[in-house]
Amino acid sequence: MPLPATIARAFTPAGKLRAAINLGNTILAGKDPVTGAPFGVSVDLARGFAQRLGVDVEFVVFDNAAKSVEAVKSEAADIGFFAVDPLRGEGIAFTAPYVLIEGAYLVRQDSPLQSNGEVDRPAHRVAVGKGSAYDLYLSRELKHAQIVRATTFPAVISAFLDQQLEVVAGIKQQLQADAARLPGLRLLPGRFMVIQQAMGLPKGRGANAASALANFVEEMKASGFVAQALARHGIQGATVAPLVG
Repeated sequence: MPLPATIARAFTPAGKLRAAINLGNTILAGKDPVTGAPFGVSVDLARGFAQRLGVDVEFVVFDNAAKSVEAVKSEAADIGFFAVDPLRGEGIAFTAPYVLIEGAYLVRQDSPLQSNGEVDRPAHRVAVGKGSAYDLYLSRELKHAQIVRATTFPAVISAFLDQQLEVVAGIKQQLQADAARLPGLRLLPGRFMVIQQAMGLPKGRGANAASALANFVEEMKASGFVAQALARHGIQGATVAPLVG
């Protein structure tokens, strides 16, 4: 059912729903090499929510999470797709997560590192995407290792290789693809965090708008929409988050 006009107006001060899409998370979004149009689970959800509002959708595309976060905080976009983090929550109202993704470490084949618990040592430098969920998390959690930040995930891998860094932190599936593509790399077993991917809107849009978006996410999980989108886009290793309540 379409949402009330008051809710639609709260989400569309520019006359249409502007959805921030982060291409840096290849699990949730990509760009068609021919048309340049974005696609993926987050794009499908944005279209679905615009349809629920009865409005057109405009995709505002970014190459990393930090830019996408800033677009929603500054209200240059009306909704976005983010990993939940308390720092981001200062300006963004998050829904419950719709997808869970694992964060993992990548090292060289000949690295002495064998477990996640060995990473946080003074001699180790960890490459991350600046402003990513794992950057924010590791900035709090790592007490001894040095964090080296790059603007995009491809730049993270380049920094790791060019600067002879010891570790890369990132989304497990992206790191698995790089390990398969580049010789001499391996993932450490397990994960160092679970990344909770949620939708979000500027906090200034009000409690009713936040509630409407939260309810939409729960409906999309319960109906199978999120699971179908993951399957349609060939995404493996990500799981639909549990229902809330």
